[in-house]
Amino acid sequence: MSEAALGIDVGTSGIRAVLAGRDGDILAMSQTAMALPQQSFGRLWQDAHVWSAALDEVLLGLKAKLNGHQVLALAIDGTSGTILPIDGDGAPVGLASMYNDVAEQRFLDPVMKVAPQETAARGGSSPLARALEMQATIAPARILHQADWLAGRLSGRFDVSDENNALKTGYDPVKRRWPSWIGETGLDMTLLPEIVAAGERTGTILPNIAERYGLPRDVAVVAGTTDGCAAFLASGASTPGDGVTSLGTTLTLKLLSDRAVFAPQYGIYSHRIGDQWLAGGASNTGGAALAAHFSREDIARLTPLIDPDHPTGLDYYPLPKPGERFPINDPSLASRVTPRPDDQRLFFQGLLEGIAGVEALGYRRLAELGASSLKSLRSVGGGAGNDPWTRIRERLLKVRNVPALSEHAAVGTARLAWQGIGHDLH
Repeated sequence: MSEAALGIDVGTSGIRAVLAGRDGDILAMSQTAMALPQQSFGRLWQDAHVWSAALDEVLLGLKAKLNGHQVLALAIDGTSGTILPIDGDGAPVGLASMYNDVAEQRFLDPVMKVAPQETAARGGSSPLARALEMQATIAPARILHQADWLAGRLSGRFDVSDENNALKTGYDPVKRRWPSWIGETGLDMTLLPEIVAAGERTGTILPNIAERYGLPRDVAVVAGTTDGCAAFLASGASTPGDGVTSLGTTLTLKLLSDRAVFAPQYGIYSHRIGDQWLAGGASNTGGAALAAHFSREDIARLTPLIDPDHPTGLDYYPLPKPGERFPINDPSLASRVTPRPDDQRLFFQGLLEGIAGVEALGYRRLAELGASSLKSLRSVGGGAGNDPWTRIRERLLKVRNVPALSEHAAVGTARLAWQGIGHDLH
């Protein structure tokens, strides 16, 4: 019977669970969709029972696939910044406020007044400001993050969170504590959960839960992480200098570092991953910038025609519309896609080179801000399978592209579950 860990990834529209071996190999998988959050008067809410029903469905779907596998541990990741008010028994006493829900100004003002510039608790969607609103309007016994509450459904513990999910609520990952300035906002700090490191064991599965899903009664429940951190861990990255680029609608860079980086002017904060740090930045360039000039069909037709070993010499900074966040912080930065050659192939290759140039500048910027220098690269997202583009990127970044272990965030969460029972992520 093969040993396995269970990783559960909770997204906005569904849940995926995987059984993974010690090396991250997927042994079994189950997934299900769930209703999208409710939108009302500009706010974004969701009934937590939607989460629990989807979790029940996905675990029941996995039950039939457990034959031959001994599950030793489990962990859950959730959307970063989604919070839920609960009573003393762990039952929801109101709707969950989603990660992209915007706090009312009267609750945001106290946070902006006292919160240090480097904290991730600042900004319109601040979970801390939304927690103040819950305190004032619902009076819960505790406020948890999405992953915390779902893990509590399995272990019975509704008083603990991990360092990654707690970051945007104001947790200080350097001093490893809730800072005292949070109390100055007016929030009762007893509403906040105890914080442990991601990947630390927090309990054992409840007997009735184990029986329902056909799991052993001694399965360890391990503190999880955010969906973004889980996706990074799923790639197999594990040492300082390992970078993961997401080539989607936008360009997102994540870099494992031996030093923390906090640069709010670029939207950069650092999650603690053990004794290492995960720093990242997001540019507005990417797939949307390509789509402004070429259709999917055009891209498929032109990709085999480009010559990645012979640069075009075009100096582009493609953006879908004016404004950039990282690696240049300029809300009015214009897209630079001129001069435009008559040859569509050259223009398309120039755009790919431009996006790769922004990627290279982004990793240099992270290093300039104090992060480790890029030493290896993994790619995920829709553009990761474009081989000529990969060669362009390798040339400009001066590192080799390493195949990602997995693109499923649940695999990263399973790796944390393994860590919780003493299996090193390396």
